[in-house]
Amino acid sequence: MSLAASDPSFFADATHIPPAIEFVKKTISTKAYTTLSQSLLWLRGREPILLVVVLLVVGGIWMFAQIAGEVIEGETKAFDEWAVRAMRQPDNPAQPIGPPFLQEMGRDATALGGIGALSLFTIVIAGYLWLDRKRHMTVFLIASTLGGLIISLSLKHLFDRPRPDMVPHLSIVHTSSFPSGHSMLSAVVYLTLGSLLASVLPRQTLRIYTLAVACMLTLIVGVSRVYLGVHYPTDVLAGWIAGLTWALSCWLLARRFQRSGQIETERDELDR
Repeated sequence: MSLAASDPSFFADATHIPPAIEFVKKTISTKAYTTLSQSLLWLRGREPILLVVVLLVVGGIWMFAQIAGEVIEGETKAFDEWAVRAMRQPDNPAQPIGPPFLQEMGRDATALGGIGALSLFTIVIAGYLWLDRKRHMTVFLIASTLGGLIISLSLKHLFDRPRPDMVPHLSIVHTSSFPSGHSMLSAVVYLTLGSLLASVLPRQTLRIYTLAVACMLTLIVGVSRVYLGVHYPTDVLAGWIAGLTWALSCWLLARRFQRSGQIETERDELDR
């Protein structure tokens, strides 16, 4: 039997520990303490909302990667195909469920996530900001929207998932399926514009209402893509997550630029 096993006081007496092991022990403890202290100092200087947004961004990236992995492995195939077929008449896959006018409403809804409508909304808000002499914010808004478009097209090219082929498409499509560009870009544009508008509204209820409308528009666009048979549900879900993650990342970046004076704030407007 070893000395350590026969004498419990062996570990309590540091003189029995070789100098090299003691050095490593102290070094690890010091580094761990230093890292913990630095982390606590960083957290102490941040607002709670900022920490929540950072966690949401990290969580969004993780969720997108999880969904992408499931799609690549084919584990969502059965559910995706069932959901697309559930949107059509059982005896006629070319006809969507619901009354005839619902199909036209679906096309109107999906148009809200198209390049034309999103470009129009972005130009209108950018023009307002430019006339309001928020030139740097205008440039940032346009850059964040274009960045979202580039990321969407890049992800589509990377995954190159075929469109649903079990039902006829009720909308013209030109790119691959994953993630849904309409869902992602509507999340980027509507949530970004909604947050910008909410930041200048005086009442909390108005801010909540504005953000709720932005979320509702994003939701309607995504559902319409599945209804028209041009996307699987996982395409839409991944698009929502990617768009939200990008919008939150842009919000964090804009907040940093505002703190450093590189982007205008509402306080700048009051000071003029």
